[in-house]
Amino acid sequence: MSIADNLLRVRERISAAAERAGRDPREIVLVAVTKTVDAAAIEEAIDAGVTDIGENYVQDSVAKYDMIGSRVRWHMIGHLQRNKAGHAVTIFDLIQSVDNLPLAREIGKRASSIGKAQDVLIEVNVSGEETKTGVAPDEALGLVAEAIRVPGVRVLGMMGIAPFTDDEAAIRRSFSLLRNIWEELPVENRKWLSMGMTSDFEAAIEEGSNMVRIGTAIFGPRR
Repeated sequence: MSIADNLLRVRERISAAAERAGRDPREIVLVAVTKTVDAAAIEEAIDAGVTDIGENYVQDSVAKYDMIGSRVRWHMIGHLQRNKAGHAVTIFDLIQSVDNLPLAREIGKRASSIGKAQDVLIEVNVSGEETKTGVAPDEALGLVAEAIRVPGVRVLGMMGIAPFTDDEAAIRRSFSLLRNIWEELPVENRKWLSMGMTSDFEAAIEEGSNMVRIGTAIFGPRR
């Protein structure tokens, strides 16, 4: 199947999940994850209607951005090192992976230097897995309270990754946990709840996600 066919199927699944939850499918933003995907395939996805793309590594994004530019919204969804913050703020519309205050401050400093207020999400480790980045759930609201005071940073919500398991109940618990934390945010910081990937985005939508990050279901297995 083509990328366009895959996108159509993904959108149908997003709509069905939203409708099961009594939600408007139009409120769900699809971020097409383009890790290892070349510019030609990204162009094909854009031609099929993709408006948001997500990248895991700053260094991979630079060349793609030079070819594709600002026709789409760029999301940083992978772990961001502080020494890459300067490049990140020149490329990304939304950095979804802020999980500590020093990183938030570096992003704010770099964004301010170019006259930008950088939109960010706070990444929360709701799976409890040591291999995953993210602030601990019981520290997430405290980090938000500090990050919203950083000049050059605008906190717009939270992001999380469910555990890698076939246990749907465990996946839904992690999504529900993040939704509950997100709902405690001040209204001006509660725009995006980014949860759900190829393996679990329907459950994420049913649990309240309004932004899903999908790669494999659109572009096929990673090389």
